[in-house]
Amino acid sequence: MKIAVTAMGTNLRAKVDPRFGRAQNFIIVDPETSEYEAISNEGVNAAHGAGTQSALLMSQNGVEAVITGNVGPNAHQTLAAAGIKMYQLSDATVEEAIEKFKNNELQEITQAGPAGH
Repeated sequence: MKIAVTAMGTNLRAKVDPRFGRAQNFIIVDPETSEYEAISNEGVNAAHGAGTQSALLMSQNGVEAVITGNVGPNAHQTLAAAGIKMYQLSDATVEEAIEKFKNNELQEITQAGPAGH
């Protein structure tokens, strides 16, 4: 399984970025092995469509769940259509987010947040 965490840095000690579409980076983690890969978000400065671009990037990388603070309407729709679950957490490190995911301590995002958050 692959989990993506929005991050302000490029390692497991980075803070979770509360924005999905405009997150600085995505840390893709295998929670069973703790192996991870940092991917820079190329859509971070897009004039519009950043959330959709980020959601497509998750799908292309085989991500099954995303941990972030907020998911806008377009990103939410794209992630849901791809079967990618979304979980909310913002005041933590990537490593803490993965631990909370493993322990079923995260709230699933079932509705989109405001656009352009």
